[in-house]
Amino acid sequence: MRLRSALLVPAVLLCLVIGLAAGTVPLSLAQVWSGLWHSDAGSAVIVRELRAPRVLLAFLVGGSLSVCGAALQAMIRNPLAEPYLLGLSGGAGLGAVIAIATAATGPWAVPVAAFVGAAAAVALVYRLSLVAGRRLDPRVLLLSGVVVGSFAGALMSAIIVLSPAAGIRNAFLWLLGGFGGASWQALGVFTAYAAVPLGVIGLSARSLDLLALGEEPAHHLGADVDRTRRLIYVCTALLTAASVATSGIIGFVGLVVPHAVRTVARPLHRTLLPLVFVVGGSFLVLSDVVSRTIVRPLELPVGVITALVGVPLFALLLRRTLA
Repeated sequence: MRLRSALLVPAVLLCLVIGLAAGTVPLSLAQVWSGLWHSDAGSAVIVRELRAPRVLLAFLVGGSLSVCGAALQAMIRNPLAEPYLLGLSGGAGLGAVIAIATAATGPWAVPVAAFVGAAAAVALVYRLSLVAGRRLDPRVLLLSGVVVGSFAGALMSAIIVLSPAAGIRNAFLWLLGGFGGASWQALGVFTAYAAVPLGVIGLSARSLDLLALGEEPAHHLGADVDRTRRLIYVCTALLTAASVATSGIIGFVGLVVPHAVRTVARPLHRTLLPLVFVVGGSFLVLSDVVSRTIVRPLELPVGVITALVGVPLFALLLRRTLA
């Protein structure tokens, strides 16, 4: 286990370097190094201003979505649980589509609208999930998320159909996710926002271990089951909302990565969460590299790449698990 963890460090660094080197204008390792450390180098603008914030933002978003998936799977005790299953993608997408359809101005108009939509979906799903005694039931939580997501998706489809052609294209591109608008400012805002939810989830590692055993064993071992569920749900919801507002809807990262890490390592959450974070971040960085190089000079949405890779990978993991 320690050897595998140690091998992750050079693997992550390699992914980051590939992200800096690949693109519409390919760069050599020497050009990447020169661009990072010498402001007067010809590649400095490409490396520092365009690719570095994009690569780091993709890494943080991928890691955050993966941690959310791992935490939700332990909380609900369902291997199919993932961040977007709780209605967040529908709410965020609806907010973003409304902003695009109404031609809202300002660089932060769409992200803010997406975050507001996701937050509204979170509040509605949470309210529907509370049963007798204000107890958060995981089964009702999943059903509420599906219902809210479907309702938001229906409204979103209606708005897209009634929007002009340019609005439809922009809405679809945003819904499929991407990091074309990455900047140091966006990276700083997301990092500052994500630090608290990630920290809270990390500090809840032991509680997640207990919840994974079942509600009764967790209760007998001293865990406050209801409080932990509420805390994890709120943190994962806010973190996913921020990810969607930053990069659009990028699916399968929060579902496939926790499964892949568990099949290899199966550690306690104190170790699992950091592993999931770095693997998910590296996976999304490489997916972003493929999205901007496979049909160069055009750029595919990152969500398309994660789906094309995630679906067969998940099918393979599922087959190995059931074998």
